[in-house]
Amino acid sequence: MAYEQILYDVKDNILTITLNRPEKLNAFTGIMMTEMIDAFDRADKDDQIRAIIVTGAGRAFCAGADLSSGAETFAPARADRPDRKSAIRADGSIDWSNEVTRDGGGRLTLRIFECLKPVIAAVNGPAVGVGVTMQLAMDVRLASETARFGFVFSRRGIVPEACSSWFLPRIVGISQALEWTFSGRVFSAQEALEGRLVRKVYPAAELIPAARALARDIADNTSQVSVALIRQMMWKMLGADHPMEAHKVDSKGIFVRGSSADVREGVLSFLEKRPAKFPEKISKDMPSYFPWWPPRKYG
Repeated sequence: MAYEQILYDVKDNILTITLNRPEKLNAFTGIMMTEMIDAFDRADKDDQIRAIIVTGAGRAFCAGADLSSGAETFAPARADRPDRKSAIRADGSIDWSNEVTRDGGGRLTLRIFECLKPVIAAVNGPAVGVGVTMQLAMDVRLASETARFGFVFSRRGIVPEACSSWFLPRIVGISQALEWTFSGRVFSAQEALEGRLVRKVYPAAELIPAARALARDIADNTSQVSVALIRQMMWKMLGADHPMEAHKVDSKGIFVRGSSADVREGVLSFLEKRPAKFPEKISKDMPSYFPWWPPRKYG
């Protein structure tokens, strides 16, 4: 699809997705959601893409939801969204199984959650509301000194979205998650670092080079199949109720991958003291036990 509100740029095996509404501080819209989901779909199908960077155009990462509809911004039956009325039954009750009741930010983070490529957020400026919650499904968050963060939902009379009630406590701990979401205040990149929301803070000019260096290290030195499996193992095990679940998945991976071409290359390159050239591709070489989890449905 042609993109109106994001940029999709692949260079040297690294995809950079840029939120591209700088005149609106990259405020999030339904169009942006659809385009970002499509971009992640494309990236997963492209074996040449080894890592993904997400950043914003201009001085902001993402200022949150586009509030141009004013007080009706979050209304379930906005005039410009007549499709939402289909979820409201004649008696006024709501059909929660109807897809139109779904939160757009959650659609996006669920897609990122299922991604097979490492995802790095390069937070170049303000990131509030969905601008920060969309990052929680990304693997590493790097921030510019000019970045600001805010889980501002309580100050808008709404609740956190984009599955952030699942992601945020797992990343920063329940106490920090509640303090930020209760208060709804905007805080600095340094506080985000101290609260473990971001991994490191950089001067503005160094942010994208740092993100690319991290992506480059992954792209140049790792098996793409291993990285895809590792990403899903780590994220999925956050919801496991016992370490035995991890042992089951680990065992499958060790048993099946042990005789793979990638493992032979990884061991030989180490013994021969040379860079590895892993031959296997996500598109055709994922193990037969993948995916090991049942699909989850809305409703």
